[in-house]
Amino acid sequence: MAHLKMMAAAQPFISGAISKTVNMPNESTVEDIREAYIQAWKMGLKCVAIYRDGSKRSQPLNTKPTNEGGDKSDGSEGSTLNTRIQELEAEVEHLRELAGQPLRRRLFDTRKAITHKFDIAGHEGYLTVGLFEDGQPGELFITMAKEGSTIGGLMDGIGTLTSMALQYGVPMEALARKFAHQRFEPSGFTKSPEIRNASSITDYVCRWLAMLFVPGYRDTHKTNRDQPDLAMPGLLEAEKKQVNRPVPELPLSEDTDVVDLKSAESNGNGHHHSDSHSHRKVKILSDSVAHFQQDAPTCPNCGHVAVRNGACYKCLNCGESLGCS
Repeated sequence: MAHLKMMAAAQPFISGAISKTVNMPNESTVEDIREAYIQAWKMGLKCVAIYRDGSKRSQPLNTKPTNEGGDKSDGSEGSTLNTRIQELEAEVEHLRELAGQPLRRRLFDTRKAITHKFDIAGHEGYLTVGLFEDGQPGELFITMAKEGSTIGGLMDGIGTLTSMALQYGVPMEALARKFAHQRFEPSGFTKSPEIRNASSITDYVCRWLAMLFVPGYRDTHKTNRDQPDLAMPGLLEAEKKQVNRPVPELPLSEDTDVVDLKSAESNGNGHHHSDSHSHRKVKILSDSVAHFQQDAPTCPNCGHVAVRNGACYKCLNCGESLGCS
């Protein structure tokens, strides 16, 4: 009736008909529609169009007291929430599968490191320990002095295994307890003041790492330095004699005569005799063996001129042998 009255108010000012659809609820009956046409005729309307709600499958206007836009928004948000819930459930399931697996902690591309040089019975090597940002060890490199050797290859393998163990969370204390005091060559005395004797390279490496990174390990396994030094009888005199020993290269006396062995002749009684040309004055010891050094090379160890020793040469300064054992 509101639609009809609005058209009736505007109809006297319009020569033609008014095209306005009268919307009626879904529960309207045939009598209600007939009554609407009768009322329009009584108001003097020239035309009237009636549409009952729900009479078609798709319609541009809905007369139900529901917020269609709000319903669509709520449905969209609900769909988004459901999708997010499914993603979170899938992620939780994946984390449950990974819960029993070890997690590897990798180091940054640029990290701090500690390098240590060691010597075990004359076998030199270098330890390089890469550190995490909290100062704990994360990798180990063992470099031996001689590359390509069997020991160098084995130490590379041990360093890689130790690095993987540290990155997967194996405690340094457990590694030290397992690999310390293993015995194989090379073994012997070291130059470290804290590890005086190592039974193997693995023993030295693990004990050194434990002393550096395991709290309390150094105090527990340190060498007893509290014993007082006992006086040794005759030690001071022996040291004085060693310090004041004669040096062969000091100049000799001016009147020192050295007999030329080449010009000396031996008689039947075993006595040596020489003429006035068989004596010559020397100032240093090297002059006495100068006739051995005419074609001698230099020593590759210290640089002094070597002397002939049979078919080979030897150095009188450092004892190096050039070809002869």
